[in-house]
Amino acid sequence: MSLDTIDLVIVGLYAVALFAIAIFVSREPAGESKDTEEYFLAGKALPWWAIGASLIAANISAEQIIGQSGQGFVVGLAIAAYEWQAALVLIIVAAFFLPIFLKRGIYTMPQFLETRFGPCVKTILAVFWIFLFTAVNLTTVLYGGALAIQAVTGLGVFTGMAMLAAFALLYSLYGGLKAVAMTDIIQVVILILGGFAITILVLGMVGGERGAMGGLSTLMGELPGHFEMILDRDHPSYGNLPGIWTLLGGLWVLHFSYWGFNQYIIQRALGAESLAEAQKGLAFAALLKFLIPMIVVIPGIAALWLAQNGLQGLSEEALSAKPDSTYGALMALMPVGIRGLIFAALVAAIVSSLASMINSLSTIFTMDIYRDYVATDRAETHYVLIGRVTAATAMVIALFLAIPLLGGGTSIFQTIQEYTGFVAPGIVAVFVLGFFWKRTNTAGAFALLISSVILSLLFFTASGSDGGGVAAILGPVFNPILGLADFDVTNMPFVVRIWFIFLICVVIGVVVSLMTDPPEAHQPVDLSDISFETSTTFKVASGVAIAILIGLYVMFW
Repeated sequence: MSLDTIDLVIVGLYAVALFAIAIFVSREPAGESKDTEEYFLAGKALPWWAIGASLIAANISAEQIIGQSGQGFVVGLAIAAYEWQAALVLIIVAAFFLPIFLKRGIYTMPQFLETRFGPCVKTILAVFWIFLFTAVNLTTVLYGGALAIQAVTGLGVFTGMAMLAAFALLYSLYGGLKAVAMTDIIQVVILILGGFAITILVLGMVGGERGAMGGLSTLMGELPGHFEMILDRDHPSYGNLPGIWTLLGGLWVLHFSYWGFNQYIIQRALGAESLAEAQKGLAFAALLKFLIPMIVVIPGIAALWLAQNGLQGLSEEALSAKPDSTYGALMALMPVGIRGLIFAALVAAIVSSLASMINSLSTIFTMDIYRDYVATDRAETHYVLIGRVTAATAMVIALFLAIPLLGGGTSIFQTIQEYTGFVAPGIVAVFVLGFFWKRTNTAGAFALLISSVILSLLFFTASGSDGGGVAAILGPVFNPILGLADFDVTNMPFVVRIWFIFLICVVIGVVVSLMTDPPEAHQPVDLSDISFETSTTFKVASGVAIAILIGLYVMFW
């Protein structure tokens, strides 16, 4: 497959428009330079529509488009739990966490932890987030994006990664968060247009003369197992999506870790012109989340039907062996022009996420590490320069780490969930206790964070063996809860593992806090001056989102 001239023109127009918008919004008045608030938080002037669009553009990238399309082929609509449940989490974050963050005027998540637990906890998690963004997030987006480019153009994986990295740096490095957030508007428009184009055309291939809606009806009738949100225990993908535990277990921990306490996501809300605008922005993003499975998961399900029926040259055996190649195979079926639009949408999703990640990574390094420990009293322009250098350096490091870390993986989407699951329980536990239990102290925070890592490693190591002593220790605890005769740590779904580790971390944080001195008087979060009242617009949007979520689960249970 290759891009024709008209496809290249479409991609070129997209790139030119992106650069033009980035330059326009990044311009400075004569004689002025960007300060840290302008560069890292867009001058705290982002409106709701820019926040919502930027959240989705930052979130939807290679692991969603490539990975979820592949998982749509393998497991079906159940993978949409990662998208649809996020809508509810966004509403909760907007209503209960944003008022605290914005009232305290913080730049970064580590900064909040410093005010609550002191500089050591802040530094530990700042270093962790820098490592996570570089070694996990940036590498997965680069590698997944390069796989898609290879499928379309034939370029080598490393060459594709280098092009994506350069593109993201060129349009975002100068303007900072404002350039990223404002260009994300065009990114989201292209993403949605390109996504629906491939969905409608692929469904049309299934439906024939009955069109796209006929194709969807065919899929639901002939592949009913791929339209179930709650998988049975004997399903091959139960280990990744363990039935009712996707609603009751650790998936919520992953969601809150990502949408509530992840710098590269929440930074858009921190740059809002007001709390009301930030909350409306998150509600807007919540509504947009319901569209994502339509443009990434449904095409994967359609690819399975086409392959099973020997149509369009798709091979079920080949796609089953490498599910992440599904989206590229579908792009090859698209007509000239549409293929260019879809390719531009894919590139838009990838580079917007890359730009968001490097901006947030540079914010944490500059404001929480460099300014506090290296150069404490320098000009604002100096810190902005350090932020730019940090962003470029992290991208180069990720470029050379991607293939060694991910080259042998089977599913990019599941890989990033597994890696994130190692630390998400401790992060969510430390924030939740830090917010809502005043007795939590620094010792308790340290204890639960260390426990999260140790328990995750314990479970992970045991999953590669026969369980050994781990089963003997944990069996009496988990067998009654899971309804098992014998605790089998080797087959424990990671979503369940994350949930139990989170609960254990909370208990450890509480016990250690009670056994040690209480926090200093200024450390507990004072909620007395924070209003949790929300606007009518936010309430209506939230109600609509919750109703849609309930309806979807009832329909596809």
